[in-house]
Amino acid sequence: MRIALTGSSGKLGTVVARELRANGYEVIGLDLTGARGPHFVEVDLTDYGQVVDALGAVNDRHDGVDAVVHLGAIPAPGIRSDVATFHNNMTATFNVFWAAVRLGIRRIVYASSETVLGLPFDVPPPYIPVDEEYAPRPESVYSLVKTLEEQLAVELVRWYPDLSITALRFSNVMNPEDYAAFPSYDADAMLRKWNLWGYIDSRDGARAVQRALKVAPAGFDQFIIAAADTVMSRPNAELVAEVFPNTPIAREFGDHETLLSIDKARRLLGFEPQHSWRDDQ
Repeated sequence: MRIALTGSSGKLGTVVARELRANGYEVIGLDLTGARGPHFVEVDLTDYGQVVDALGAVNDRHDGVDAVVHLGAIPAPGIRSDVATFHNNMTATFNVFWAAVRLGIRRIVYASSETVLGLPFDVPPPYIPVDEEYAPRPESVYSLVKTLEEQLAVELVRWYPDLSITALRFSNVMNPEDYAAFPSYDADAMLRKWNLWGYIDSRDGARAVQRALKVAPAGFDQFIIAAADTVMSRPNAELVAEVFPNTPIAREFGDHETLLSIDKARRLLGFEPQHSWRDDQ
């Protein structure tokens, strides 16, 4: 498959590009910045003309793509103003989705976010572990956009029944060099309570993208994508009792098992994380 990868120069995008290429995919990177070469095209995703042109064909770079992996965005709340975040991210995602539809591209995998689950959980989650079964609870403009993007996907696949759009609700993306800070989190359970002490290794994030490209059927679905464990050495029962004492427990969980349930991704995508910060200690 030839893949158009937006946000190819970002933290997750660079790893996704590397891992997909290592597994035999041809990857055309689309971003505002990147290394000049035969596999990169400079594109402003907020300009629909540029997007439809870049996905359709680019001179000697490619003559069309089989699928789109859309990671390009302002990647978190608070980086830019709320209005700038909304205008950039919502416009970029609509442009990418709509250009793909217009060009007959029928497979899209994109970065949604764990934030739609209610992060930073100043209002406790409805139950622990959290999963995809309850309605989004956006608590920031960034998360509001992610919620609207998922609804956009719902409507597009209704209009185009042969279209496949997969939303990957990535947890906090980490590279191996980030793991040195993890032991310091144990001193204060509140430091990382904002996402139930979750994370995702960027290499496993790329694995989730590849699984979705391979197996996602027509229609829309969303999946929490997190590591199999938490960022903490302290056991989950202790953490939950301290920080969320009144939150219902949906099922039993292990001492260090992720509280961002990845059961659905395991079951439907065949996603299984291969990396843990504990392996690098």
